Amino acid sequence: MNVHHYTAPVGIYEIEADDKAITGVNLVKNVPFEKKTSTNPLIVEACTQLDEYFAGKRRTFDLPLSPKGGTPFQQTVWKQLQEIPYGKTISYSQLAQAINRPEACRAVGSANGKNPISIIIPCHRVIAADGGIGGYTGGLDIKIQLLELENPIFWRSQ
Repeated sequence: MNVHHYTAPVGIYEIEADDKAITGVNLVKNVPFEKKTSTNPLIVEACTQLDEYFAGKRRTFDLPLSPKGGTPFQQTVWKQLQEIPYGKTISYSQLAQAINRPEACRAVGSANGKNPISIIIPCHRVIAADGGIGGYTGGLDIKIQLLELENPIFWRSQ
């Protein structure tokens, strides 16, 4: 397993990869004194694409992904999250309907919160049915920053 600490405008993320895919991108709350650096080509490419995303030059990620763990239900939710277009949002109930489980809004929210590849699998694009921000494992301030990066006009009007 290869690990790298990536410094984003919204915080420091730990990127993990095996030889075939990115397996994790998670916000690091307490950054270790010695930051981890990897020369793994997948991690290097992930960092490049994240740089482009934060610079407003990338709207989709083109990386092989293999989220660590997760039940079949969670894997289904994470796959569906990748269908949400840049700059758009959907509600938890719309996400549940998209996976043909309209009764599973709470389970969808839980799976969303356990997404192991943040930003690249855009769980931040899921909001409450009433248009409220909803939750975000990394903190609402980061969710708002990501949504504003993707669609500043929409979020200024909220």
